[in-house]
Amino acid sequence: MKPLIEAAINELRSSTTNLFPAQMLIADLGCSSGPNALELVSVAVEAIISHSDQIQQPPPEVCVFLNDLPGNDFNMVVKSLDTLRQRNSSIVTTGVIPGSFYERLFTTGSMHLFCSSNSLTWLSEAPEVLRRNQIPAYDINENVRRERLPTVIEAYAQQFRKDFKLFLKHRATELVQGGHMVLSLAGRHPHESTSEFSHLWEIVAKILRVMASEGVIDKGKFESFYVPMYAPSDEELREIIQEEGSFWTKDLMVHDLKIFVDNSTINTSWVLNQMRAAFEPIIVQHFGDVMDEFVRTAERRWSEEGSLQDEFGRYPTVAFTVSLTKAR
Repeated sequence: MKPLIEAAINELRSSTTNLFPAQMLIADLGCSSGPNALELVSVAVEAIISHSDQIQQPPPEVCVFLNDLPGNDFNMVVKSLDTLRQRNSSIVTTGVIPGSFYERLFTTGSMHLFCSSNSLTWLSEAPEVLRRNQIPAYDINENVRRERLPTVIEAYAQQFRKDFKLFLKHRATELVQGGHMVLSLAGRHPHESTSEFSHLWEIVAKILRVMASEGVIDKGKFESFYVPMYAPSDEELREIIQEEGSFWTKDLMVHDLKIFVDNSTINTSWVLNQMRAAFEPIIVQHFGDVMDEFVRTAERRWSEEGSLQDEFGRYPTVAFTVSLTKAR
């Protein structure tokens, strides 16, 4: 994302004076609370300072905001923001904005740049049509599950379309004219079938299915479990952006993440750490304290040599980075 953020910052300079605005407001949406919480905004701040140095002008006053859901642990985020402010004299204000980015977060026409990394994969909610009609996203019976899967996938696709359009609408309202967004999110290959879920959460569901079939978790609870995530294709993204109409697509890049992964590093411990980081809160919320058994079930599943690599390799790992400019 770094080159796209740097390019977006450069394009925020005036076409007539080649100068930045006197004040610039940037935000990371879905920052989480780990060591990478400041990564995107730090890239933006460094780009502002670098461009200002190149044209031998003082940098603008910069306001930096980090957003995530109210349940996020903002304690470390606040400390990190303060460190960032102390390190960069051009940063005048920092703050956290708790709330869903599927709602309004900032005042009209106030923001210059939004960044978001891997957060838009999460939907605002699981598809209401599935929950209302009690259609499981995952089923104990694999044959029944495969019969239902096209309906389930379409419901998730429609939920993503609804959510992403709302996200674009709100951000367009909050951005200045010509403001930018740089986003990354999980996706699927253009040629990949939509008749199957992909990525890590499909493997999570298979582990939970084994636990349900063995009576470790309640079958009814398993069939009422919905992971509110969706991986679109790049065609879907382009279509939704065009339909919503608030942004021009500057760049849309497709990255096959498998070329960056050394198969020798894919071991049970690494995969389980990834799963727990992403899914433990919603698993525990729905099923209770079952993570120890979840780990044991996964370890049994992958006890044979190469079984983990085989399963992991069946699910394409693709990410999109998108650079958008406000069109109106």
